[in-house]
Amino acid sequence: MLARMPTEVRMALPALRIGHLLAKVPVIQGGMGVGISLSGLASAVANQGGIGVIAGAMIGMKEPDVAKDPLTANLRALRNEILKAREQSPKGIIGVNLMVALTTFSQMVRTSIENRIDIIFSGAGLPLDMPQHLLQVCEEKKEEIKTKLVPIVSSARAATVIAKKWASRFGYTPDAFVVEGPKAGGHLGFKPEEIQDPAHALEVLVPQVVDAVKPFEDKCGRAVPVIAAGGIYSGEDIRNFLALGASGVQMGTRFVATHECDADERFKQSYLSATEKDITIIKSPVGMPGRALENQFIHASRLGNKKPFKCVFQCVHTCEQEKTPYCIAQALINAMKGNLERGFAFCGVNVARVNQIVSVRELMESLQKEFDEAVSSFSRGVQNMQSFFGYGKK
Repeated sequence: MLARMPTEVRMALPALRIGHLLAKVPVIQGGMGVGISLSGLASAVANQGGIGVIAGAMIGMKEPDVAKDPLTANLRALRNEILKAREQSPKGIIGVNLMVALTTFSQMVRTSIENRIDIIFSGAGLPLDMPQHLLQVCEEKKEEIKTKLVPIVSSARAATVIAKKWASRFGYTPDAFVVEGPKAGGHLGFKPEEIQDPAHALEVLVPQVVDAVKPFEDKCGRAVPVIAAGGIYSGEDIRNFLALGASGVQMGTRFVATHECDADERFKQSYLSATEKDITIIKSPVGMPGRALENQFIHASRLGNKKPFKCVFQCVHTCEQEKTPYCIAQALINAMKGNLERGFAFCGVNVARVNQIVSVRELMESLQKEFDEAVSSFSRGVQNMQSFFGYGKK
């Protein structure tokens, strides 16, 4: 006989453990470039119990020598942002997001490890060599550095390929996986025709990746958490994906509309004024589709009114300068600074739901409240079914 469940349920969001790291809230703030999530936003999220993430793409954009020596400028800025985030959140968990497609990827991974970053998240390609950098730095420093390595994937197959390669080449198992679905903002790890395909929905991908990592968990004797990303917006979404086997979630769009977000206020306002009709899929110069807010810059590009340029930054391997109509790095730098006439804002599928700018603390409290409401709603549904079928009656 089943006991009746209480109508109102108060349940704290579960913690997220990645190796020795324990986040009190199972929310990772996604790394958003260029310059949208730096030390300001990352430290604020970490201070509220989540995992704050610094975006590494063109992080040296404000350095005076970035055009002349982009590698030095980006590595210097990366070190400085990690140090600032750590100063502002001494006990919080700080990560960096580094795209495999970056021409400076290897150097930035090493710099992050040398500066004792807690976690490196890496997508936009398969980070097949990432453990090598960690092992080399540990050997050079003659000490154990506990940086966690977390690939970002869009399929169970990709997760399996990475896990097998890391195991065979380095004897290393990924510390977690982020599985990012097609509703994410920014560059997407899907072909254009896959974006609306139900077979690639995050609700389908998460259980597949959870199943794919189980053999590796059994072999290494520890948990390999799977984090759901792409279209996560509310506490109800968090509850739903935890129920599908995820250990946590990654969110981006909603964190843009916070006071602590590192972007210009005009960038944030573009989110507040966005409607569903404004959301579009672009063909990025880096060769991937991306979700963004339609504006005159994107419209002019589609019409062919923008011409190839002389590349200064050489930031991404996959960018074909002679064919692309604009510099993706410069467009995103302009947008981050609020100059949306000369750039555009990447966004997630739920950007039209953003209606106010709040503090990170208020956002986290809202997620907890929404989570509670979702759990209570589920409990009421179970109770109604119990009543309907006569459970709990003598």
